[in-house]
Amino acid sequence: MATDFEPSSHAAVSESATNPTVNPDTNGLQSPDTQLERNMESRHLTMISLGGVIGTGLFLSSGYTIHQAGPLGAILAYLIGSVLVYCVMLSLGELSVAMPYAGSFHLYARRFIGPGTAFTIAILYWLNWAVALASEFTAAGLLMQRWFPHSPAWVWSALFIAVVFTLNILSVRLYGESEFWFASIKVVAIIAFIAIGLLAIFGIIPIRGYTHAPLFSNYYCSGWFPNGIMPVFSTLLTVVFAFSGTEVVGVAAGETKNPDRAIPKAVHTTVLRLAIFFIGSIAVMAALIPWKQSGVDASPFVLVFQSIGMPFAGDVMNFVVLTAVLSAANSGLYVCSRMVWSLAKEHMIPSILAKTNFHGVPVFAVLVSLAGGLLALLSSVVAASTVYLALVAISGLATLVVWMSVAICHILFRRELKRSGRSVDSLAYHAPGYPAVPIIAIIMCLFALVLVVADPAQRSTLLYMIPFVALCYGVYYLRERLKHNRRHDEGTPVTV
Repeated sequence: MATDFEPSSHAAVSESATNPTVNPDTNGLQSPDTQLERNMESRHLTMISLGGVIGTGLFLSSGYTIHQAGPLGAILAYLIGSVLVYCVMLSLGELSVAMPYAGSFHLYARRFIGPGTAFTIAILYWLNWAVALASEFTAAGLLMQRWFPHSPAWVWSALFIAVVFTLNILSVRLYGESEFWFASIKVVAIIAFIAIGLLAIFGIIPIRGYTHAPLFSNYYCSGWFPNGIMPVFSTLLTVVFAFSGTEVVGVAAGETKNPDRAIPKAVHTTVLRLAIFFIGSIAVMAALIPWKQSGVDASPFVLVFQSIGMPFAGDVMNFVVLTAVLSAANSGLYVCSRMVWSLAKEHMIPSILAKTNFHGVPVFAVLVSLAGGLLALLSSVVAASTVYLALVAISGLATLVVWMSVAICHILFRRELKRSGRSVDSLAYHAPGYPAVPIIAIIMCLFALVLVVADPAQRSTLLYMIPFVALCYGVYYLRERLKHNRRHDEGTPVTV
């Protein structure tokens, strides 16, 4: 247990749940020039979480999942992934309602695990989204070349960088509103795909290659698990990473109106919709596209739409994927900036990065985060096989680390609650199924890490990640030691 936090009293916990200006470190008021504003509503929160998850992985790479694990195996993998996400989100929902801090993950880790762990988690999560920013901006430029084949991709990338920066720098409500509409386009496309696909499956509308209703013969024509059961588990890693982004709800909690109502609603609706969208889409793809023909050469969405004769299917999906990319970039810059802001508020990095403008936007944090994304983008061009490869490897497991820390913090939060003499009923929201929920989440995260070790293609990520994590701990404690020595030399009382 960290020593720089006193155990929460009833007043401290309840006040932080209702007062947006409570600082978790001091239980006091924040400086007015470093406050964020609570301008996001429940609909923003839900769509931000959906927008952070539904991306190119579903629209472009989902066919690869079916090809590897088979139709039933792919559905099974997504079902298992949905259980993990639901457990993590329930734990995060309880923590976020009780302590709605912006950049919540590392603040919970600081309070319940330790400051070194908090610093490391924040850096890993920031790096994860900074690298994602680089790939999203690159993808956006390449997607535009479908319509403008003779234009340089970097021009479009620069344009989209400016758009995403503008959406993040003006106000949090503008960011939330833009993300709501970006995500809405993706949601409409998925619903239309599932609805049209079901009509084709049952023979209500014709589909090329079939003279009768396809029904579900593709599921069993080559056996229930054509490649065996093991690919289901190796595919599970892909599924876990596909669901990363749901935890953005926790990051946005500190800027949400009425978090005690908005967060639980967002948690339950987000996971339910994700399960329906992902599993529903995979089920339709598997029924209409033979598993051997599924892959990454073409989007399975495009294949299905073209098979039913939909005009301009490629262009329509290119537009949808473009909005998915911009949505992910929009969320990525937001998350990155709030991590920087939160670290600066806790004096783990220069405090100037916590400064906000008159709209409550942490301008310097946004600029630093954008710079990080651009540097990652530059490394993908000039050092793709060295620096960029290392960055991707290091950030690859950040989601699992964050999810596991959330579950651990949930358990430690309940223990502290019990020691303080408070009952669970005093919480504005408490996760059902405790303690099974966080325990299941921890076990499943550990199992995913075992899969990483067992998979030769993924194992190399640990060779980069382990030294980087050790470096983060070393940097934090070295900095704390230097601060301690400086205060001692100046005769300043040292607080523990």
